[in-house]
Amino acid sequence: MGLDSRPLSTLHEKASYEVADFEVPTGREEEWRFTPLRRLRGLHNGAAEPGGKVLVEIDAAPEVRVETVARDDARLGTAYVPADRVSAQAWASFDHATVVTVPKEAVASRPTVIRLTGDGAQAAAFGHITVILEPFAEATVVLSHQGSATYADNVEFVVGDGARLSVISLQDWAADAVHVSHQHAKLARDARFVSHNITLGGDLVRVSPTVSYAGPGGDAELYGVYFAGGGQHLEHRLLVDHSAPNCRSRVDYRGALQDQDAHAVWIGDVIIRVEAEGTDTYELNRNLVLTDGTRVDSVPNLEILTGEVAGAGHASASGRLDDEHLFYLQARGITFDEARRMVVRGFLGQLVDRIEVDEVREKVSEAIEAELDR
Repeated sequence: MGLDSRPLSTLHEKASYEVADFEVPTGREEEWRFTPLRRLRGLHNGAAEPGGKVLVEIDAAPEVRVETVARDDARLGTAYVPADRVSAQAWASFDHATVVTVPKEAVASRPTVIRLTGDGAQAAAFGHITVILEPFAEATVVLSHQGSATYADNVEFVVGDGARLSVISLQDWAADAVHVSHQHAKLARDARFVSHNITLGGDLVRVSPTVSYAGPGGDAELYGVYFAGGGQHLEHRLLVDHSAPNCRSRVDYRGALQDQDAHAVWIGDVIIRVEAEGTDTYELNRNLVLTDGTRVDSVPNLEILTGEVAGAGHASASGRLDDEHLFYLQARGITFDEARRMVVRGFLGQLVDRIEVDEVREKVSEAIEAELDR
């Protein structure tokens, strides 16, 4: 079987809660061709050793309600149906889920922080989180991943009419961690969703943020920053599915790579369906290659099924440090190492500066500096 050449709208049609409805990936499928399956520790084929644990700790804003629920809770799975085998396995395997609710018209006075800490990578763990913003609510949620783990999870964001949700997902795992995550946002009428995915740690991390629109006027902005070091595989696979009229989306992901066998993958799929007249969308991915021995795969895809769009475009670029930039700085007495730092800081800093939680923004900046120190 060769690589799948079907239209995006067909590629993304399959969805099921049943693991058996998905074939075991071989690596030749379009959605798996860049992922080193042998490093997934069996998350994709059912061979993962069960029994792993990821501790979930929540520091919630006072206006926010947090519950630990059984898997039969009716609120689970309302925004997202698994679209691949690992996601379905995560759905079938979690014991309890976390539900975070922001009541109607409530404005959270501070961010709600969800800390997920792994206690070992030998056995697999599975999780599920659902974040619900009722109509006209506003909140910021931070997902902070750390420790050692083999972990697959699904995260749902249900954003009600006129609600505003900002999400920061920080993947700062230990060096041996494997994490496969699906993060889906469902936007109601005039809802606004902003996400920041920052991926720094882990052996293999594959994050799939997706957005769908349940009413007109929805607005989604998806930002991402990643820094891949030697041997790391960092993969981000995005889907923005425009199926309602007069909605907007913006995607901007930027990464840096250094050292032997650092590998970054970015796939950006945008579908504008027949009924999505007035859509305004643009997606961008840029990668900065700092040393030899790295690999970047960047694939933007745009499928337009209506002739009535406000705007649609995409771009992708990967390359080395600009010699002219470095020469300009060195000609003014700045050393090569410091010039290199300044260029990388400026490149990634445009997105890091958008992170609205001071603690997270400072932590990301420090992590980037630590990578540059190496």
